Amino acid sequence: MTDNNNSLVGIFANHEDAEEAIKALQSSGYDMKRLSVVGKDYQTEENVVGYYNTGERMAAWGKFGLFWGSLWGFLFGSAFFIIPGMGAVMVGGPLVSWIIGILETALVTGGLTAIGGALASIGIPKDSVIQYETALKANKFMLIVHGTLAEVEKAKILLMQNKAEEATVHQQLNA
Repeated sequence: MTDNNNSLVGIFANHEDAEEAIKALQSSGYDMKRLSVVGKDYQTEENVVGYYNTGERMAAWGKFGLFWGSLWGFLFGSAFFIIPGMGAVMVGGPLVSWIIGILETALVTGGLTAIGGALASIGIPKDSVIQYETALKANKFMLIVHGTLAEVEKAKILLMQNKAEEATVHQQLNA
């Protein structure tokens, strides 16, 4: 039995550091379809509810458009959400589908955002989820690496070598 449901969450101060870590993961042969990226980007006064695309590409504009545009080609899914209390958020990778699932079923509880609900649904403890939501509100970038325990442990080393402020492995417990 393989344990592909483990997650590593890395927090980065800026998009340049996050981008370097993504390049390091890619160079090491990590499957980019199992990487999620979350960060705030747009400054908008629009009342947009959200936009997502689970296909190959989503157009990106705004302050970090070049950063996001370079990611859409190799991440699985992309989205732009306006999250109450957090603002405009860009998401790329498998986390998009989990957020959409949370939004469609209205499973967000306990004061968590849709992002928090998605993180909790993949086994990340609530206290860690709150910490990650706080980092996003502070305009930091979050990388989530999904895979076996060995894969996420290897990825943790790469993230820490590439300026992650923190990198925490969350082991999925099998029932």
